[in-house]
Amino acid sequence: PVTDGSRELHSLCAQLEFLLQFDLKEKRSFFGQRKDYWDFLCQGLARSRQEHEGIHFVTSLDKLKTPVGRGRAFLRYCLVHRQLAESLQLCLLDPESLCEWYYARSPFLSPKQRAEILGSLYELDCVTFHLAL
Repeated sequence: PVTDGSRELHSLCAQLEFLLQFDLKEKRSFFGQRKDYWDFLCQGLARSRQEHEGIHFVTSLDKLKTPVGRGRAFLRYCLVHRQLAESLQLCLLDPESLCEWYYARSPFLSPKQRAEILGSLYELDCVTFHLAL
């Protein structure tokens, strides 16, 4: 199993975060706080009309104050529960939402690259992650 001490875990999480932030449009909340991929994931999962336990779990953690921190916690939750590929796929289903959140260079806007990314993430479902949440 992959644990918190794994160098590969840190590299994987950094790459995932890079993908989710790459060519992300700058958006701000009503109070001026910069939105991040966490906000994109929340909106995408809300549009799928499915309650996501990972969202509930992360929002219940009082120590997490920033969208980036919440996004990182969500990625870890999904890895532990083998839900990362499915969760991201639900967020990537709506082309209008993708264009609202990402500029043209994002790999999520390319059907071929999106399929390759999701295929790789589905392969992670075979890996056991024992991470502190």
